[in-house]
Amino acid sequence: MEKLVNDFSFGLFFWQLLILIVLAFLLWKFAWKPILEALSSREEGIQDALDSAERARKEMQNLQADNEKLLQEARAERDSMIKEAREIKEKMISEARAEAQNEGDKMISQAKVSIKNEKNAALAEIKNKVAALSIQIAEKVVRHELSSREEQQKLVDDMLDDVTLN
Repeated sequence: MEKLVNDFSFGLFFWQLLILIVLAFLLWKFAWKPILEALSSREEGIQDALDSAERARKEMQNLQADNEKLLQEARAERDSMIKEAREIKEKMISEARAEAQNEGDKMISQAKVSIKNEKNAALAEIKNKVAALSIQIAEKVVRHELSSREEQQKLVDDMLDDVTLN
């Protein structure tokens, strides 16, 4: 270090300083500016990429929220459709039961009317047969017992007095 201090020359120092300043100016003019511009553009590119990633993340969150909302709406619609289908099913079953009950009641009432009519017809037929048989039996008995016309007339008059019309 002592040798440097002893060999120090102001002229050499001046030229070295001048070269250093020119070199610094040239570096600043031709190297620093493009390097700084490249760093700045790279920083802007990175910032744009970060902003784009943030926008994509927010858009993804919005899409997920929309998908969840659509899924909830679809579930609600499915539930309402199932509920409506169950109500329609219950309504159809109750209507079918009511219709079957009404039809059954009609059939029962028709059967009762039919049975009553057949019963009345059978009773009328039995009455007619019994009456016809009674008349035949009575006729045979009366022929044997009543040989004269006057006795027959008296018997018929007595019977007519006893008979009441329904």
